[in-house]
Amino acid sequence: MLRTWLLRSAGLARPRRCLHGLREQPQVSNPRVPSFSSIRRTLTTEVNAEPREERIPLRKELKNEAKRLKAQKRQKRGNEEPPRHEGWELTVGIEIHAQLNTEAKLFSRAPTSTSDVPNTNVALFDLAFPGSQPEFQVATLLPALRAAIALNCEIQPVSRFDRKHYFYQDQPAGYQITQYYEPFAKNGYIDLYDYDGIAPEDGKKVRIDIKQIQLEQDTAKSQEYPPSRQLLDFNRVSHPLIEIITMPQIHSPATAAACVRKIQAILQATSAVTTGMELGGLRADVNVSVRRRDQGPGENQYHGIGGLGQRTEIKNLSSFKAVKDAIIAERNRQIAVLESGGIVEGETRGWTIGSTETRKLRGKEGEVDYRYMPDPDLGPLFIDLQLVSTLRDTLPALPDDLMNMLTGPTYGLSSEDAKPLIELDDGVRLEYYQDVVDTLRALQQDQDEAPQKSLGRVAGNWVLHELGGLLTKADLPWDPTRVPAQTLAEIIDQLLRKRITGPTAKQVLAMVFDGDQRPIQQLLEEENLILRPLSREEYIAMAEAVISKNPQIVANIRQKKQLGSLGWFVGQMMVLGKGRVEPQRAEEVLRELIQPPE
Repeated sequence: MLRTWLLRSAGLARPRRCLHGLREQPQVSNPRVPSFSSIRRTLTTEVNAEPREERIPLRKELKNEAKRLKAQKRQKRGNEEPPRHEGWELTVGIEIHAQLNTEAKLFSRAPTSTSDVPNTNVALFDLAFPGSQPEFQVATLLPALRAAIALNCEIQPVSRFDRKHYFYQDQPAGYQITQYYEPFAKNGYIDLYDYDGIAPEDGKKVRIDIKQIQLEQDTAKSQEYPPSRQLLDFNRVSHPLIEIITMPQIHSPATAAACVRKIQAILQATSAVTTGMELGGLRADVNVSVRRRDQGPGENQYHGIGGLGQRTEIKNLSSFKAVKDAIIAERNRQIAVLESGGIVEGETRGWTIGSTETRKLRGKEGEVDYRYMPDPDLGPLFIDLQLVSTLRDTLPALPDDLMNMLTGPTYGLSSEDAKPLIELDDGVRLEYYQDVVDTLRALQQDQDEAPQKSLGRVAGNWVLHELGGLLTKADLPWDPTRVPAQTLAEIIDQLLRKRITGPTAKQVLAMVFDGDQRPIQQLLEEENLILRPLSREEYIAMAEAVISKNPQIVANIRQKKQLGSLGWFVGQMMVLGKGRVEPQRAEEVLRELIQPPE
């Protein structure tokens, strides 16, 4: 078939998912290879080519091919190495360290900026200078409280600081100040839903309990220069952190990654942090254990919780994919050790991106080895419950609230479209989308009520797919000023009023994207892009011209009643009409001419 030949000759690799996760784009290995749109134009201009009896859109064919290749990969892995985790239960607990959004450090007045010259944003206490004392900075508590409230924690009226002793070059004092025994927040939880990317076996929703959230100071940044040189930057020392400790209630690598992703989204929504994993502002440690599903309670204790296997800890995971991949690798390693008659040792392990195995870093220190003790230089931390109440009442909308709003009757988006609007570009894209919808509704006030209900979905398609696709193709970051919300709303308004066709609307969007600053109405008039509806006679003439060139196809349609092939004929008419053909009217005329009513 022509489509198959074109795909092979173009050298298209397997489809890939683009940045926005919502469209399938072909991966082109040669810059001279024609684009998806050019291939499609070639297909539609081949008037004499016979279409498939059962027409499948090219986009759907590419999508199906991607699914087939993924299924083949999964099957290949299964044939090479049967899944070892059958009959075993995985248990994961997560510890997340997040840098708080503050200007001052936790126990000194030095600024928290880490982008300046090394070792310039430091105070004497940060360097553990003899005689220096910690001075708790009250402002650092506010973002920590917002995070704890958003994670449904109980805020403790009184909390205390402890010293966690260990000797490492990035900890100049020989101990880290944290809140081990009496943290400022306890007993929280986070709800994960299917749209968050949890494992299918977890159903529609799973709740993960949060044991506690504690304040603590960050360590120095070390830079290794093999074979034996190591430089230290103390700018990061005493940067305020919160450590979020979940209960060991996660039983899937995918759900563990979804948990970290959701927590990061909540922290960013509440302005508790300024950066996420991608910029190093959030790091995750995962505790992994396995046990046979038929194992009785009381065997291999895990933090005093009976029935769970010996855990290992994987430190400093810096991406959601790393969380998932490291857990899978460590699960498989532990199962292999146990099945061979060995014993899983409690230890700290590391993970390198792109690896297939975790690596041992050191034997796991027990809690007693850290020699926790109350910090003698810091008094109790008292938190006014009225402050907590005020922060709770002024908390911004959280990701689940935004999801419910966007998928509800106000906007009517699918969860697949709502999710990237919430997650991408720190909320800037969502604000842009809402501006487009508000403007479009104002422009469409004189229209019937029915179109008004679908404006949110239409705007979502243009913001995510059309404008987002242009940015992706140009390899540019999100920039709401490139195509102002008012301008995009005016383009969509002209389309909905049928003053321009869909292809023309995309052409106009591309012109504005490339820098055309003319008002939309002026641009349409000067470029002669306003739709001048064809008469019924013109539709009939074009339909007859296309039909006359393909008598055999028409005969087959009439004999077998394969009206699905009409879409191919509509495409030929749109080529002939040069942007003036309305697909629905073209199909109506084709139906009348090719298969008149009996």
